[in-house]
Amino acid sequence: MPIQQKPGDLLDGFKRAVCYSGFRHGQHPDRGSGAVNPSDKEILEDLQMLSREGYFTLIRLYDAQANSEAVLRLIEANKLNLKVLLGAWLDAEVNNPNCPWHKEPYSREILAANQQRNGKEIESAIRLANLYSNTVVAVAVGNEALVDWNDHMVPVDSVISYVRKVRHSISQPVTVADNYNWWAHQGATLARELDFVSVHTYPAWEGKDIDEAMPFSIANLQAVRNALPHSRLVITEAGWATTASEFGPRAGEEKQKRYYHDLFAWTEQMNITTFFFEAFDEDWKGDPNNPLGAEKHWGLFTVDRKPKQVVRH
Repeated sequence: MPIQQKPGDLLDGFKRAVCYSGFRHGQHPDRGSGAVNPSDKEILEDLQMLSREGYFTLIRLYDAQANSEAVLRLIEANKLNLKVLLGAWLDAEVNNPNCPWHKEPYSREILAANQQRNGKEIESAIRLANLYSNTVVAVAVGNEALVDWNDHMVPVDSVISYVRKVRHSISQPVTVADNYNWWAHQGATLARELDFVSVHTYPAWEGKDIDEAMPFSIANLQAVRNALPHSRLVITEAGWATTASEFGPRAGEEKQKRYYHDLFAWTEQMNITTFFFEAFDEDWKGDPNNPLGAEKHWGLFTVDRKPKQVVRH
């Protein structure tokens, strides 16, 4: 099956987009003791930087919490030329013994509380999509909640019930974001419930260097296309770390720049809307004792908002 899509398959007509999380040094989402969110001024600075310097008019947000609501409010209040793929973050509803970094099983009480929280998150995403319908172009229900290595696994039947609730409650298209491999091997039932399928591809995480990066990503998309011949595809995450103790010399700004340009050149030709991961480095992620960990260094800009090679003018 050819991967090629029609121009009408682009998400709201956009080709290039970026994943955005605005947490700066010392800030983080709620990890059990409350969130430390960026200020309105900091968010506005980010959004203006992305639309001005990064040439993006479509961004992806990962949850429907206060921080994401602030982003939507500031876009509309300041009449910024930005649209949003809004997320609803789903926490673990079952234990995943295959997660390499989370070995302790969650208690039944925690899983039950997560299910309650997920229900509220879905309600919040519906509210925001309707309240900011001029800005929100689609809603993604869950992020990597289905793959067999995650720490926040949700059964596919539960995801489908959330998807149906959201689709019934908003006018925008609804999707689920997950790794290409899950879609290629297990995604057919869920894909039928969606307006489009959101795919993640990360050559660097799978041991590839820059010369293999594009052939690998194209093969990932081909596997999804072969499995889901009738689904509209969007790439909601693809990127390249600029520093990574896990990747050694495979990480770097030159390689990020090359992957960025090669990826967008191909996806524009294929009419696949693509969200590059990500706008800014996030130093709250990963192992706090390893400042060189890959999770912290995917940004087009550093955590203190300095442009890397790829966006330097």
